[in-house]
Amino acid sequence: MIRAFWMRAVALTARIIRWILRQLAWLDYMASFLRKPSQIIAKWPHGEITVGPKVAVFIHFDGQGEVRDYTLQYVRALHAAGLSVLFVTNSGKLKPAALERLKPYCAGVLVRRNIGYDFGAMREGLEYLGLPRANTEMVVIANDSIYGPFGPLDEAIARIDFSKADFWGATDSWMERYHIQSYLVAAGPKVLASKAWRDFWKGVRPVKAKSWVVFKYEVGLTQAIVRGGFAVDALWRYHDLIRSVNTAFLMEPRKDLPQSAEPMLSMRFIHAHRIRHNTATRTPLNPTSDLWRQLIQAGFPFIKRELLRDNPSHVADIIDWRDEVKKRFGTVPEAIELDLRRVMRNRVS
Repeated sequence: MIRAFWMRAVALTARIIRWILRQLAWLDYMASFLRKPSQIIAKWPHGEITVGPKVAVFIHFDGQGEVRDYTLQYVRALHAAGLSVLFVTNSGKLKPAALERLKPYCAGVLVRRNIGYDFGAMREGLEYLGLPRANTEMVVIANDSIYGPFGPLDEAIARIDFSKADFWGATDSWMERYHIQSYLVAAGPKVLASKAWRDFWKGVRPVKAKSWVVFKYEVGLTQAIVRGGFAVDALWRYHDLIRSVNTAFLMEPRKDLPQSAEPMLSMRFIHAHRIRHNTATRTPLNPTSDLWRQLIQAGFPFIKRELLRDNPSHVADIIDWRDEVKKRFGTVPEAIELDLRRVMRNRVS
């Protein structure tokens, strides 16, 4: 009885906290109308930016105003894949040396204050370039929340087929509501010319509440496009990843076998059962965290920085990530190793 009482008390407390956070987010949204709509404080070049028919708006943040090697690797890959890159940093500053590193691979660079998070930066980047332009065929929006790519991006970009869907992402998610995850998305001509696209970005405000950004903007973008009558798709679909879980790790190991006591194998069993349990109970997982192994095995050329740095959802088997990347792509980029050595605290990557 006491246990049941405390469980109800915890659940009630959680609901109250969520309600308070929603009210605070709403107040912050109202306050956003008092803030300057533009947070841009510097730009390069000073004149008009020339871009081709395929454009990437890349969102960046670094507290020291640096451009780390793993970020430059990603920007360089977008450029090599034939995209004109607009680099938008939310850092509020960019060191001169960092700007020089970017210039060979970017059509333009914007420096802005970190108000509105990624979506505030996305809106300003799109507005600054006046996208879509008359010749625009595709707009890719990407950010630096992932390590990679582990190889050229040409193959992934070539799989984006606007005759099959109007709006694409690398992965899709069912958390909160169905949406394309915003760390890498691509919009085609029909979406770019639509009222749904224009109205969505017109409604993006310079808010400071991250919860508002996640639900209203990340989830809201896909929902706005779906309501507009457009088809959306993901290069690595959630349900395909779920079906690719190795069923051998759903069988309990025999206790008399030596490997049954192997901790690394135990972690794989634990995580495989977690995936299947969530599938059976129709509880959505975050594919870039919980299905990281299935993504890498399917050729996904990235891995989430947050997963390796913090592992916030306690993924049991993430210590295997190097082995899986080497097995699928041949090597682990040194830029990733360098950044992990810089950011890790009291944990082995």
